[in-house]
Amino acid sequence: MFWPMCAIAAGFLGMTVLGVLAVRVFLEAERLGRQVTDSARRINRAADDLERATVGAARSVDGL
Repeated sequence: MFWPMCAIAAGFLGMTVLGVLAVRVFLEAERLGRQVTDSARRINRAADDLERATVGAARSVDGL
């Protein structure tokens, strides 16, 4: 009777550990998603700035 109870306890402990790890993975995936979104916004903003600078440089070259 001891071994079946030990196996049930080990199974419950294993499921608990897997549940905790699943929650941690989910939270880290959400954090990564927010970082990717923020990085994409920064890249788009930098691309817009670069495009505006290119237009300004092209106008100044045309004026020469």
